[in-house]
Amino acid sequence: MKWIYSVSLAVSLALQPALAEELTGPHPMNAQARDAFVNQLLTKMTLDEKIGQLRLISVGPDNPKEMIRDMIHKGQVGAIFNTVTRQDIRAMQDQVMQLSRLKIPLFFAYDVVHGQRTIFPIPLGLAASWDLDAVSQVGRVSAYEAADDGLNMTWAPMVDVSREPRWGRISEGFGEDTWLSSQMGSTMVKAMQGKSAADRYAVMTSVKHFAAYGGIEGGRDYNTVDMSSQRLFQDYLPPYKASLDAGSGGVMVALNSLNGVPATADGWLLKTVLRDQWKFKGITISDHGAIKELLKHGVATDPEDAVRVALKSGIDMSMSDEYYSKYLPGLVKSGAVSMAEIDDAARHVLNVKYDMGLFNDPYSHLGPKESDPQDTNAESRLHRAEARDVARKSMVLLKNRLNTLPLKRAGTIALIGPLADSQRDIMGSWSAAGVAKQSVSLLQGMRNATAGKATLLYAKGANISDNKGVQDFLNLYEQAVSVDARSPQALIDEAVEKAKQADVVVAAVGEAQGMAHEASSRSELSIPASQQKLLAALKATGKPLVIVLMNGRPLTLVNEDRMADALLETWFSGTEGGNAIADVLFGDYNPSGKLPITFPRSVGQIPLYYNHLPTGRPYNFAKPNKYTSHYYDSVNGPLYPFGYGLSYTRFSVSPVKMSATTMPRNGTVEASVTVTNTGDRDGATVVQMYLNDPVASISRPVRELRGFKRIMLKAGESQRVSFKIDVDALKFWNQQMQQVAEPGKFNVMIGLDSVRTQNAQFDYL
Repeated sequence: MKWIYSVSLAVSLALQPALAEELTGPHPMNAQARDAFVNQLLTKMTLDEKIGQLRLISVGPDNPKEMIRDMIHKGQVGAIFNTVTRQDIRAMQDQVMQLSRLKIPLFFAYDVVHGQRTIFPIPLGLAASWDLDAVSQVGRVSAYEAADDGLNMTWAPMVDVSREPRWGRISEGFGEDTWLSSQMGSTMVKAMQGKSAADRYAVMTSVKHFAAYGGIEGGRDYNTVDMSSQRLFQDYLPPYKASLDAGSGGVMVALNSLNGVPATADGWLLKTVLRDQWKFKGITISDHGAIKELLKHGVATDPEDAVRVALKSGIDMSMSDEYYSKYLPGLVKSGAVSMAEIDDAARHVLNVKYDMGLFNDPYSHLGPKESDPQDTNAESRLHRAEARDVARKSMVLLKNRLNTLPLKRAGTIALIGPLADSQRDIMGSWSAAGVAKQSVSLLQGMRNATAGKATLLYAKGANISDNKGVQDFLNLYEQAVSVDARSPQALIDEAVEKAKQADVVVAAVGEAQGMAHEASSRSELSIPASQQKLLAALKATGKPLVIVLMNGRPLTLVNEDRMADALLETWFSGTEGGNAIADVLFGDYNPSGKLPITFPRSVGQIPLYYNHLPTGRPYNFAKPNKYTSHYYDSVNGPLYPFGYGLSYTRFSVSPVKMSATTMPRNGTVEASVTVTNTGDRDGATVVQMYLNDPVASISRPVRELRGFKRIMLKAGESQRVSFKIDVDALKFWNQQMQQVAEPGKFNVMIGLDSVRTQNAQFDYL
């Protein structure tokens, strides 16, 4: 039988048409040439080959390599994800070139969210840098390493605005603000795609999750989203639009329903908005298994109907299911799906492959075979200096009582906590091809910083959680969290003994990376009880207590704020996290990060976000009134507001100066302040500008971010910081769903966070 198969294969290869040899060659990289090439190619393709281009599969137990080889031979696969080594990618592309009829190259994709091999801070941490240059550097390095592994596309950036910290995937996004997320997302797209996604060390992006995934009810992953048209277009859609305007070639479609319609079945979202209004020309990709899930959403009667609904709604590629290949031929035969609809979907896939340069060279992201690295995980392939630099910029100093920080490199320091020596957790979720053993834990970072200068003691102090259910959840698919078999009290006793010997205690506490991940929603936002008990015991020693937080979401930290002498938010800071945290703790780097998301006092305050609407009965803290909008058992406001972050120095902000008191239609005005470093250390800070439209046809937020600038000032130095305000900064979607800027007064607020600002006004004529 093997002999017969080999003869048949040889005959089929010999009879392939000349076009197969003509696909690859120097093609002009412009839309006109691409469209002509793809239109001609479509005329040569069979229905099965067109449908094959719509399949995106993953290598694994469901699709072993032998099965994939057979699918490639039959033209039944268009792209592959979750393969991240050149050798494996080259082997599959070889099979396309040797076995398939038309030799249409595959593209290869992966979740390169905050680094490929060098892991940078999680996106929420990147947003805390408020540094677009740093984000651009992350994008360039991530794309370089991904392309160097042979990848052509990444499922990133994630620009889902979210005010829901119970949602585990909030760690993957850029926070609660629309404008900040738009800036971060578009910067990442431009950095990763470079001048062309066809360049050797660029990758095409696929912005996700379209749309409004961050608005899920109850913070429960995959849950329903229901919101007004104004909120959708004003708050949730702009970051996707900004990322697509920046050139993103792909869109990954969300798993949630939006106003009753699953995104995978939402023709209004995927065609009317995305294609017709936004003029998107790239590829739409379903999320993992989303087409099958239309049955459970209750919008399809059977698998065949789910395929019909998805394709006609605008889903080009089906991720990780066999439904398209199984049911589309019959749907075309019956007339339920037209050949024109198949052609449109296939055209989008082929266009993307053309834009990736794959028809010029299917091996463009692989290089010659002899260039393949002998050691895929070689240290020389990492970008440690860049990772350390960005990680330091992402950290936010939340409290620093009596200048507890920076620490002195002298005496005895006790480092305590379940996250202090975790190389896996410091990388965060979606750490791509990063290797935990190559990451620097906080313990190692502090050892590096104190070697020969101070005594460093260490104790684990507690497990991440003493709840066996939580432990089992975190270790469900891998041994991600080590559980110390000693009793909780024994762990605490050892930690207290070390703390009593020290001059200062550093406690590394928070979440395991698996607690802030996909499918990791939480009903409480407090630090686990095991760690709370540890902190209380450490506080009782009377030693200065520095809390280093590692987490992927805002936590409720009222008790921790009371106990801590200093509190440093480090998120999950990546491959060089331990060194970067030590740099900040010991003053080698002056922290400058600002929160991209509000930290509530309790979970009962959620949703709590800075740019909320005014109410007819606002609460006045100075003159409380029962019949106003407030909680009777809690303070209304957050523990730490949006945009907040301290420094080891101090800054002052002058009153706002306006270039004019009126702004003409389609004109501009400029608002400026002078920022002075009034402390005795050099330092950076982020100057933030907010606008407010106090009287409009509909209620407008109390403030909205419309500009920021990160500046570096030497001790005693001053700098004038200016923001240009144009008509786009004033626009909003009115009740008639028109995007307008209405005449009237506007408030300008400039400061170093969203609460403490200098204010001015101008009139828009």
